[in-house]
Amino acid sequence: MAESEAIEGLRGLQQDLIALEESRLRNVERLWVDLEARVEEFRNLLDKPSKNESEIRVQDEDYTINDEFKESTLQLADGLDLDELESARLLLQSEQASDSPQRSGTASAVIRFHERRQSLLESLRLVLKQSIDPEADEEHRDVLRQLVALVLETKDGPARNGSRYAQKCLAGLAMNPEQEEMLQFQQASLGHQHESLGAVLAYLVKASYTAISDFHKVLEHLPKLVKWNSLALHYVPSIIALISQHGSPDGTSTFTEAQAMHQRITDIQDSTMWPLKHLQAATVTWWLAEYSGWFLEAPTGSPMPGIDLQAEAESRSKAFFQALRNGAFQCILSICSQIKPGDWYDPVRNGLTRYLLKDAPALPREVMYASVYFQELVMEQVEAFVDAFVTNMPDTLRRFKAEEDDQRRKILSTLQADASNGMTEQELHLERFLVIISYAFDDRIDAAESFWADTDSNLYGFLQWASKRQSTPRAGAFCELLRAISKGEECAASAHRFLLEEGGGGGSSSRIRRTSSLSWTLIFEELNVYTSAVRDSSVASRPSFSNKPNSDEIDEPESGLMLECYLRLTAHLCRESAGARNWILYHPSIRILDALFLLSSNTVPSRIQACAFNIMRALLTEKTAELGLFVWSSLDQWVSGGLVPTTSASRPTKPPISPAHSEAATFELIAADFEASCEFINLLQSLVAPSLNDSELNDSLPFPEQLGSTYRTPGIEPYIDFALGKIFALSMEQSDDPLRLRILRCSVLDFAITCLATFNEDLVILANRSTVAVDSAMSTSSLAAYIRLHPFGRVMEWMFNEKVLASLFATARQDVNEVSNSSPGSPLLVSLLRCIDVMNLVMDLQTTYLEIARPQIKMHAVGNRKPVLNPALVCFEDSVALHLGLIADLGLYAGTGNHALAVSSLRLLQKLSSSRRLNHQAAPSIAKKNQGNRLIEVLEQQGQVEQIAGSLVHAMQFDLRELSEGSEAPGWIIKSVILEFLYVCLTCSSGRPTLAHALLGFDCGTSSVDVRSNGQFARGASLFHTILTLVVDYPDGKGNDIFPWACSLKQKGMRVLSELWTSPLTAIFTLTELRTSDFLFAMFLKQQSVGPNTEWGGRPSLHPEFPYTDSSMAYGDFLEQRRALFEYTSAEIRLLADEAAPSLKARIVSTLLGATALPDGSYESNLSVFDLFDFAELEFTEKAQIPHLTYFAEINLSIKASGETDAGGWQSDINLIEELIALRFNELRMNGRLQESSEEQRAVAEAQDVLMFFQGQNQIHVLRNKSTLILQSLQMINPKLERFSEESPQDALELAKLVQALLAQLDFQAMVTDSAKAEDTRAGAVHIAHAGLFQAVRTSGLFSVDPDLGIEIDNPEALDKYYNLLLSVTRVVTSVVLSRGPQNEQTLEQARAFLVENRSLVVAMFKRQAKVGAVTFESMGVGVEELVELLVLLITVTGFLSYEEKRDTKAARLGFS
Repeated sequence: MAESEAIEGLRGLQQDLIALEESRLRNVERLWVDLEARVEEFRNLLDKPSKNESEIRVQDEDYTINDEFKESTLQLADGLDLDELESARLLLQSEQASDSPQRSGTASAVIRFHERRQSLLESLRLVLKQSIDPEADEEHRDVLRQLVALVLETKDGPARNGSRYAQKCLAGLAMNPEQEEMLQFQQASLGHQHESLGAVLAYLVKASYTAISDFHKVLEHLPKLVKWNSLALHYVPSIIALISQHGSPDGTSTFTEAQAMHQRITDIQDSTMWPLKHLQAATVTWWLAEYSGWFLEAPTGSPMPGIDLQAEAESRSKAFFQALRNGAFQCILSICSQIKPGDWYDPVRNGLTRYLLKDAPALPREVMYASVYFQELVMEQVEAFVDAFVTNMPDTLRRFKAEEDDQRRKILSTLQADASNGMTEQELHLERFLVIISYAFDDRIDAAESFWADTDSNLYGFLQWASKRQSTPRAGAFCELLRAISKGEECAASAHRFLLEEGGGGGSSSRIRRTSSLSWTLIFEELNVYTSAVRDSSVASRPSFSNKPNSDEIDEPESGLMLECYLRLTAHLCRESAGARNWILYHPSIRILDALFLLSSNTVPSRIQACAFNIMRALLTEKTAELGLFVWSSLDQWVSGGLVPTTSASRPTKPPISPAHSEAATFELIAADFEASCEFINLLQSLVAPSLNDSELNDSLPFPEQLGSTYRTPGIEPYIDFALGKIFALSMEQSDDPLRLRILRCSVLDFAITCLATFNEDLVILANRSTVAVDSAMSTSSLAAYIRLHPFGRVMEWMFNEKVLASLFATARQDVNEVSNSSPGSPLLVSLLRCIDVMNLVMDLQTTYLEIARPQIKMHAVGNRKPVLNPALVCFEDSVALHLGLIADLGLYAGTGNHALAVSSLRLLQKLSSSRRLNHQAAPSIAKKNQGNRLIEVLEQQGQVEQIAGSLVHAMQFDLRELSEGSEAPGWIIKSVILEFLYVCLTCSSGRPTLAHALLGFDCGTSSVDVRSNGQFARGASLFHTILTLVVDYPDGKGNDIFPWACSLKQKGMRVLSELWTSPLTAIFTLTELRTSDFLFAMFLKQQSVGPNTEWGGRPSLHPEFPYTDSSMAYGDFLEQRRALFEYTSAEIRLLADEAAPSLKARIVSTLLGATALPDGSYESNLSVFDLFDFAELEFTEKAQIPHLTYFAEINLSIKASGETDAGGWQSDINLIEELIALRFNELRMNGRLQESSEEQRAVAEAQDVLMFFQGQNQIHVLRNKSTLILQSLQMINPKLERFSEESPQDALELAKLVQALLAQLDFQAMVTDSAKAEDTRAGAVHIAHAGLFQAVRTSGLFSVDPDLGIEIDNPEALDKYYNLLLSVTRVVTSVVLSRGPQNEQTLEQARAFLVENRSLVVAMFKRQAKVGAVTFESMGVGVEELVELLVLLITVTGFLSYEEKRDTKAARLGFS
């Protein structure tokens, strides 16, 4: 196996293991075979062979080593710590397989070594993980366990072999200072390998392949770690796993072994202190949590005779508290918070974590890029520690809670006596433990369910215990814990019930003597305290969160943090649980919105404001239209100063301010703070989003039409202006923090996308093209009001504003390396994707805005509405012309590996590259004598054409694994989008080079293209060649089933090639390259026969659902491929006609006849051109039943699609028809016709029938037109074949006649089908006869083909098809003669002339039937009985024998003697 293939195989193996883990692997047997074949590689992965410097053997060939090669080998061996022999092999293989001439052999070897090693380690990690996963399929788990046994050689060898492999992993983890320095240079790969080794070791421990001696070896190495970094962190899962395995009574070690280990771990003196003392302290707590399980219940006969259990317990408790003082929980919390930091800004959680960590050592930033699997592994191990600690050390938990409470009381007593002393430092171990739990269980719903599954469990009991008598900081930490374990509807509902149940005893208003459990009652009582403070505070001051003592109540320093945690928990549960959301929203005494608007006032800290906005947004989850309108009205009242809180009678009244002034002041206050701005814009996004009960028609406004009409123009323009004009346009000025800037922009872009995407521009079309009264049928008062008030208009106006465009393009243009290294959910990637999505929407909607919406808005503008767009910009492309670097960025984003970003970028690139305003003259800044396409020149100037093309080439490579996922596979989607982009770009060229030409590999000039001798195209490595390979080799089905998605992809590729070979710009290069690649022969060899039993996406052509599903689309794509093949064959023949290439001409003729000459001189059978007419025999339901209309009879549903269809002809616009039906439903509801559910069900059924009818009609039109196009393609082939007759074999002439005969089939196909329905009716016969039946037969030459042709062609299938064609036409002729009757002399004369003209063939058929001659049709598997019977019947009905006698009585021979 070549090295490159081996690496690709390892990548595929890794993908299969991931698919197995996610239960989506369809071909499990392939995985077993692949794993079994790699047992030896896994086994030897960590071995180091002895040195050998004489000669090497690679792929069965011996190579001697020269000095230069030896030097490179030694350098590589030193760099990778390999023996020289292995280094030499690696170097030689890399030089042979190098795909980059710029890269040295040594560099290639290093890369390939790390790629192979990393893939093997990742595969081994996945195997080990799934072999011990209790949730995995039992059969799969058993197979993987057997594989592990083979790798570790424990199946037939001693059990200690497992321990030996674990020691290899440990040796791989251990690094001396020099190796640690090398790691900095190879961090990207070696860091992942080190991480994988840590995970592999942890899984080996969990699978019981290690011994207690391995634990001792780990403890020997840990004191050697001197830096708190990712290398040290990679030991953590193994440490906790080893403790669980060898320190717990449920593990594999004896109590005696565990006791000895206990002495070693807890005996901490100066001589045994680790450099990383906080890690040592954490290790002690992990150990004590598991080891204490031995003493939890000491039964009779315990293995602990003579041990003083009380003294032992006291000793362990003392050791635990000492570990806490040494920073154990700070270390664990630091690990949890920094290995899983979250890409998004989370001020509440971050603030709480910083408060609890204080001066704890921080991990370096590199740890934040730990792999997701490693994060999960660490959290799994921390979860095990949490469970062990809660279960095995409840007394210790109770003790440090009591000590902390006592310490807190003393501090607060001192504070009450003398506030000037300030707050004394307090230990917060329990709070840290609660937050550790929150990190360990966050986003792990299955793990979190362990808290709720059993109310008698230790974990649920811990929740109840921890929720009681909470101090202020502990209440905040507990809220964070509760939030983490309440993800998902079920867990959130459990948390909601917990808060309801725990509130049964009521709460106290004092925040010091909090004796009840945390509950909804307590939370809202606390909330009421703060809202009351806000209500009673003066405008000039804020409610106090400072250290002001009072006889009954003290504001503690953590009060603000606790309130934030309360609000954060409330928002979370409202978002996750419908029960919690509705309970809070509609509780009669809570009045949540009033409280939240009070907390949003200008006298409240901005972070509390942000939390209040967050809860409002959470309450809008799955909102109803009524709730959305109510919140909009309340929000607008609050913004304009209308929601004035009730004040005390003693307070002096203040002069009122105008609503407009209040609105401006509120927006200024919100804009001044990052967190408040983000949450407020997120709230706006939720408010403009469609409601749960909105129809898909999007014909309503998300706010009251008269919103704000009392003091300004109705609508939400001020909110849009705030989001886009004040926040987004000025975002670069307001924040220099890249993270905050991205998050802020992402919020605004989400809001903009919702505003644009919810506008239904089809309503305007329907108003002009349908009979429905759109104004009265839509939910908004009128179409004019909808256009004028919908946020789409103002957002689009801002999209032509210079400052907004500057921020938009700044967001769109990011460093591609940073993008590639970002996680899919990071603010960088999400904001970038949202930005490109906005641009896509603007490109789609700008015509509607500029031509329809903008004039309407200007016409009805009132008041002081300020225009914000730049009138110099005619269209969005004008702004792109000023930022042409975006084109290169979009191309580069397609190769970053992020599927959604690649698809969105290519779609935008497609729209921009097909724009006439961007496609022509070059940018003025590029000084060239002859200016060509500006997009190409920008890419060439930046040297990025080949880089972008290379990424597209990589994306177009297909893996057989993606075939199992079909159209859902990311690889299929990206290929489809690339091909669509290329085709659209090529078709807009108008004979000039486009961006697509450059990316395909052509060297583009001003008005022509060329192929460079040393370019990618000339080397066969271009995007063009990748598409060529895909068209030929991509499988389009399995067995007798043709997959619609596969057929579609191949057709898209064929369409790109067809556009290239038919364009004068590229035809000569394309046809030459296709001939060089033997494209014609490869395509004919790949063609497969189709027939009535062929399935198209699981449905044969006669299936009743065939016309209404993607099955008919698959058939249409199949026909398009056939047509393209015929057109290419015609083009190739036309090109060869004037060339002196007799051998090539003969080879083509041979292929068309059914046998392709291979390069080695042999022949391979293929479908002949005759066989390729198999599609003509397929039948399908051509005309759907027109449904009987009751509810939709009054409207005209025939709406023609705009633009050109793929195959021409009439096409109904299904999307518009769907929306027309939705409008009609609105009308019916308004008229009261759908009041009963049965009426609505019947209307829905009728609507479905209507849609199916038009979908079926569309597909039938497409298939008919495509069949006609194939006929035209074949008509182009025949004249060219006749020109071959001078140079080519006699077969060319016979083939030309055969093709000529076949051309008639499509004409006859419709006639045969129609005659089958009208055979027995005189009118039908007249229609067929008048259609020129006999003339068509004569013109086709079908009956004039050499009668002995069948003897010369060794192709029974082709001969059978030809016979069936003869039979079908003869049946039609006979039916017409019989139907018109013997009295119609004109028809009889035509039939007799038909028999005279085709006497030779008739006689030949009689001879075949009588078996006269050496070879008969029957001997080739073809019967002629029915054809002969029809000919005899025709002869009899026409009186042909009598006619012959009368016509030529002087002749010596009779016609049929």
